[in-house]
Amino acid sequence: MVLSFLPLAGTVLLLAPILVGAVNREANLVVTRVAVHAFGDYVATDRPRTHRQRDRLRAAHIGVTHRSYASKTILYAAVAGVSGSVLGVYLAAGTLALLRIGGDAVRAALPAVLSFLADLTRLGELGVRELFPLLFVSSATVGVGSALAVYLLRWEILDQRAHARASQIEATLPRTVAFVYALSRSGMALPAVLETLSRNEDVYGEAARELGVAVRDMNTFGTDVLTALERTADRTPSQNMAEFGENLASVLGSGREVSAFLHDQYERYQEEAESQQEQYLELISAFAEAYVTVLVAGPLFFITILVVIGIVLSDTLPLLRAVVYLAIPLASFGFVVYIDSITRSSGDTIAPDQPVDDARVLAVAASNVAGLGGSDARADGGVTAGDADAAVEGDRWAASRERLAVYDRIEAVLDAASRPAGLLLERPGLTAVFTIPVGVCWVWMRTPSIPLSLGPFARVVDSPVIEATLLVLAGYGIAYEVEKRRIRGIERAVPDFLDRMASINDAGVSVVESLRRLTGSDLGKVTPEVQRVWRDVQWGATVTTALDRFRQRVRSPMVSRAVALTTNAVDASGDVAPVLAIAADEARSTRQLRRERRQVMVTYLLVIYVSFAVFIGIIGALTVAFIPAVEGAQLSAPGGVGGVSTGVFEGIGNVDTGSYVVLFYHAAAIQAIASGLIAGQLGEGSVSDGVKHATVMLLLAYLTFVIVG
Repeated sequence: MVLSFLPLAGTVLLLAPILVGAVNREANLVVTRVAVHAFGDYVATDRPRTHRQRDRLRAAHIGVTHRSYASKTILYAAVAGVSGSVLGVYLAAGTLALLRIGGDAVRAALPAVLSFLADLTRLGELGVRELFPLLFVSSATVGVGSALAVYLLRWEILDQRAHARASQIEATLPRTVAFVYALSRSGMALPAVLETLSRNEDVYGEAARELGVAVRDMNTFGTDVLTALERTADRTPSQNMAEFGENLASVLGSGREVSAFLHDQYERYQEEAESQQEQYLELISAFAEAYVTVLVAGPLFFITILVVIGIVLSDTLPLLRAVVYLAIPLASFGFVVYIDSITRSSGDTIAPDQPVDDARVLAVAASNVAGLGGSDARADGGVTAGDADAAVEGDRWAASRERLAVYDRIEAVLDAASRPAGLLLERPGLTAVFTIPVGVCWVWMRTPSIPLSLGPFARVVDSPVIEATLLVLAGYGIAYEVEKRRIRGIERAVPDFLDRMASINDAGVSVVESLRRLTGSDLGKVTPEVQRVWRDVQWGATVTTALDRFRQRVRSPMVSRAVALTTNAVDASGDVAPVLAIAADEARSTRQLRRERRQVMVTYLLVIYVSFAVFIGIIGALTVAFIPAVEGAQLSAPGGVGGVSTGVFEGIGNVDTGSYVVLFYHAAAIQAIASGLIAGQLGEGSVSDGVKHATVMLLLAYLTFVIVG
């Protein structure tokens, strides 16, 4: 019996390094070395398939070499083939045992030549000679299929990643072209523009990252800009990026004016952005209709039928529980993930929230210490009076640096303690630190300490749990919405701020003086931020540093792009009016597209609300009218009428109507949260935007069952 499980133990040992390598860097390195040593020479052979595979790796932007990836693919396929051959035998045996199918039944169902497969029903009793035919058949079927599937899947993953990158590149290409065009208008050379763009990849997204590869080609290998752009055009998975790179290289090679070409490309992509917005809205509208039909009306119809069947004919509670607790949440989660992937590829790139530091001060301090220590050194190693003063000054700077290091470590704590409300608005997820403990205490206070049975206990505990959930959702939703409205208010004023600054600078006024004059203007929500920028400048910060702090405070993609354009233009030239005008136009276009999307999706947002109201109405009708009617029928069912049989209604007295009511309550709550999150995802582009809708819908479901209960 022990010998029959040796292949299974060997399979586990074979799979262990690969599974561990998925989560451990050292183990992954060992697996890579084994794969390259075994298959590296084979995959490195120069043939057309190798070139195609390398192109797929470049398009997917995978940070490994072709030799490493291809070798590991073959190794994974081989391991999958061997392990699939063994596991196929044991899985088949386990399935037969679970279904309680005996060997005689298997022999009767199969031809005589395959009668040895009946040995699967007594796998634990087999020896090596009897186990070999089963392993051979499994290797020829399951093993070959597993190896082929893993091999194809590894290369298919590259294609999917390349496709996703292509979507992100094309979504961020218009704003990237606007950046390149704006800086070229300021007089900066194209290689310098591209290098500046590569330093702002976090702001401009995947298109900037793609052009950043060309910059690394130029900086690392000394490639000229034409060749680097042509290589980018050949490598990129985006058709629009390939066309842009080829055209830009042609313009540079022909000696035409780059700014004129970039201006044409900028206007072209602005028009294409509107067209892509229309296609995107049509797609989202189709998804909204599909959601209402499949995940709201479908479950409602299914639940109603199952309830009627369960009460009249036979018990359907297990199937209903599977629909309510598994099918609806899993389907809704999959829908949210899929819509989120589409939204991310078409939406704004969120700039990371980086801390503001004063590295220049530390650099000056370090240089001062170095200068003090080396200016009056003596050849004999003695110490002069100047050396002693320098040593004292150096110790003073060292102590200052230590204090600064301690402050940096506790700065986050001090910042949170000084403005807790502001921290909660910036990071709404932190509201859970307060709302979850309060919700748990609320549930504990309202729940009996020792429930007598699960059914009554569920009826008592579900309302407190829903009330606690409402508290958690409302806390997050309010914090998120307040901060979002603040940022949206600033974004509405950004185009006007940039236009005014451009007009002042165009009149010959410096950038610093332009900022000073704007502090007295009424710029709406952005006025306090402009005043803070000016105060930073007054206290000694450069304009670029002050504007960068403004970007980090607001944490808006639109503001990040405008600040990136402005600061780089200030570094390149004092004449930033053309750049500011382009930044204002780009910000205005972004706001226009966002407003059009919101106007279109309001209709489908209302449709989701109406569909949820219908869901609640029918569930409430079943609870208020149908279930009481069933309970009334239960009282009269045992006696019947004059001893006459009740036919299909004979079993109605055994129906657990209370369980159906609890299940309706839970179905309404689950559907409320799912519908709310999806409404926010479809209507406003983020699951976080759906928290407020989930709160409102869950409150409606709660009040409905409180009233009818």
